Amino acid sequence: MMAPPAAQCAWGLLLTFTFYMGSSCTDGASALKHHNYCIIGAGPSGLQMAYFLQRAGRDYLVFERSHAPGSFFALYPRHRKLISINKRHTGKSNSEFNLRHDWNSLLSHDSRLLFRHYSRDFFPEADTMVHYLEDFASMLELRVQYNTAIIHVRLERDSQAWNGHYFILTDHNSQNYRCSLLLVATGTWVPNVVNFPGSEYVEGYESVSINPEDFAGQSVLILGRGNSAFETAENILGVTNFIHMVSRSRVRLSWATHYVGDLRAINNGLLDTYQLKSLDGLLEGDLEDLAIVKDKKGKLHITLKFYLENSNSSAGAESITLPQDELDNFATRAPYDRVIRCLGWKFDFSIYNRSLRLMPGKGNKKKYPLIKPSYEARGTRGLFVLGTASHSIDFRKSAGGFIHGFRYTTRAVHHLLEHRHHGVPWPSSVYPITQLTNSIIKRVNEASGLYQMFSVLGDIILLRENATAFEYLEEYPVGILAKLELHTGRKAHNGLFVVIMEYGKNFSGADKDVFYYNRAVGEAEHAWQSNFLHPVIYYYKRLPTVREMRLCPPDWPLPRPDAVHHIVEDFLTDWTAPNAHILPLRRFLENCLDTDLRSFFAESCFLFALTHQKLPPFCQQGYMRMQGLVGNERLRHHAVEAGLLEDHTVMHFTDELLGGQRGSRDQLLKENVIPGSPLHYLVTTKDEL
Repeated sequence: MMAPPAAQCAWGLLLTFTFYMGSSCTDGASALKHHNYCIIGAGPSGLQMAYFLQRAGRDYLVFERSHAPGSFFALYPRHRKLISINKRHTGKSNSEFNLRHDWNSLLSHDSRLLFRHYSRDFFPEADTMVHYLEDFASMLELRVQYNTAIIHVRLERDSQAWNGHYFILTDHNSQNYRCSLLLVATGTWVPNVVNFPGSEYVEGYESVSINPEDFAGQSVLILGRGNSAFETAENILGVTNFIHMVSRSRVRLSWATHYVGDLRAINNGLLDTYQLKSLDGLLEGDLEDLAIVKDKKGKLHITLKFYLENSNSSAGAESITLPQDELDNFATRAPYDRVIRCLGWKFDFSIYNRSLRLMPGKGNKKKYPLIKPSYEARGTRGLFVLGTASHSIDFRKSAGGFIHGFRYTTRAVHHLLEHRHHGVPWPSSVYPITQLTNSIIKRVNEASGLYQMFSVLGDIILLRENATAFEYLEEYPVGILAKLELHTGRKAHNGLFVVIMEYGKNFSGADKDVFYYNRAVGEAEHAWQSNFLHPVIYYYKRLPTVREMRLCPPDWPLPRPDAVHHIVEDFLTDWTAPNAHILPLRRFLENCLDTDLRSFFAESCFLFALTHQKLPPFCQQGYMRMQGLVGNERLRHHAVEAGLLEDHTVMHFTDELLGGQRGSRDQLLKENVIPGSPLHYLVTTKDEL
C-alpha cells in the first residue's frame, strides 16, 4: 500500500533532515581535535615539558598565542638585562655539576642547547633568551602551534576519559580542542594593579619609557620594591632629581633571604644613594591607603585617602588638605613629575571556566593558582601547573619560579604522569648496600636538581630486605613523600633515606646579618649548625603518613625522622673530605642499618672469615664471590702506610731464615681444604697478596 503524495513528501523531508543532522553531528565531531596532552604556553616550562613528552613518544600539542616561543621575554624585563646567571666556567667538566651554575639552559640531550653557547655575558640579554628558546623548539622539532590564543577552557564529563573528564579548549578562531590532560605553562604575566584615588596618573612598568633622557631633571616616585622596581630606578638613577620608592614591606635582599626572586645586587644602586644620603630614598606604607592629586602645573602630590574623604570631591587640588599641612616635615611632601607602578605580575584566571575550580592561593600566594605538592590543581584532577605559575609550592623558599628550578620540577611532573597514565615506574637504579655511602656522596657533589630545588626535591633511597641492597630514585618532590608508592610504583617496605639540601634554619631572612663573624661551621661535630647550603639525610623506618606530612612544622621540609644527619657545610661546596664529610656520613648510615659499610682488602676479608661468624657486606658481596681488586705490592705498601694492613716484612724475613717452612705450612693447608669452597678461594687468594 502506497502512502499519499503529501505523506511521501513529508517522509522525504524528514529523511533529508535526519541525514543532514547526522552529517552535521559527524562533521562537528571530526572538527574537535583530540590530543592526550595539551600544553598552554610555549615559554621555558612549556617547551621543557614538550621535550620530555616527545622523548617518551606521547601525543601532545603546545598552544602559543604569539608567533614565536618565549613571548614574555620579548617584552620583559623592560631594560633587557636578565638576572639569571650564566657561569660559563666552573673548573669542572662534569655537565651535571655545571648546571648548578647555569640558570638559563633547559634540559635536553643536545649539548648544543646549553646557554653558554649563546651568550658570554654573566647576566645575559633578554633577546638572547628569545633566540635560545626559538632554537630549542626548532632544533628538537617540538610540536608547537603558534598564533593560537586559548581564550576559554572548560570540562566535559566522560567516564572513558583518563581522569573522568576531558578538557575542552577554545581558541580565538572558535576552534575547539579536546585534551585528556591539561598542562598550564602560561606563567604570570598580568600586571598587578592597585586602585586608589589618583591611580589614573600612574604609569605601568609594562609601558613606561625606558629612555633615561625622558626622565632628565624629573622627580620620580616608584610603587613597588622588587627587581622590576629597582631595575627601573637603576636605569634613570643618574638623570633624575631624586627617586623615592614606596612599598608595604621592607626591602628584601637575596643574599640575606637566599631567595633568588628578592632584590639582586645587580639592581641595588638606589640602596647606595639612599644610605649615603644622595637624595634618593625608600619608604614603607600600604599603597591602598595612598591617594594622588594633580595640581594646575601637572605636579603629582602624595596624600592619604582619608584626607580626600574629608574634602569636597569637586574641589581643586590646591584646596585639598595634604599631610604636610598638618605635619610640615612629611616625608613625601615634595611633588613628583611621574609615578611608576612596578608591582610584578599575577596568573591569568580569566580563561578558565568555573567547572575547573581553578582557584587562587591565599595570602602572598594569591597571585598563583592553588595546587598540590604534586603540581596538580587542588580542584581538578588532570590539570597540572608548570613553571613560574607553580611557584606557590616553594614561594620565597626555593627556585621553582625560575628556569633553573622549574626545569627539574617539570621533569618530576613528567615522571608522575608517566606512571599514572602509562604504567612507567619512576626511574631508579639498584645497588648493593656497600655502595650506599658512595652513591650519596656522588649525588650531593654533582646533582643540580637537588642543589637548585633545595628543600623541595630530594633523592629517595629505598632499602631492600635485610639491607643488602637499595633502590635509588632521584629528585622526587618531598611534599608528596607519604604517597611515594602510589606515584612511583616503587615499594618502601624496609625503610628509606631522603637526601635533600638545606640552608640553616635561622640563617635566612630580610632582617638577618648573613656576614657576621663565624657565620660558617667547619667541624663535623657541629654540622647540624651549618648555615650555608649543605646536604641533610633523613632516615625513616617507614614512610611518613599524610597526617604527619600535614602537621610538619612550616620551616621543616619533612616530618620528624627516626634519625637525621647533616653533612657539614663546605666553602667550596665539595663534600669529599674523608674525615669531615665521608666518615661521619658512613657512621650515620651504619648506625641506622646496624651493619658495617666499610671497604676491606682481601686479607682483611680472609681474617674475618676465619674469626667471625658474619662477614661485613663488602666481604660477602665482593670477596666471597671472587670479586674485587687483585692485590699487588704497590697497593700493599699504600695500605701499610695508611695503617690499613699490618707490615708483614719481618714475617717474610723469618720464613726465609726457616728455610721455606712457611711455604710448607701453606701447602699443607691447601691440601686439606675442599676445592671450590669459599675458604679454598680465601687461601689461594691470600698468596696473591
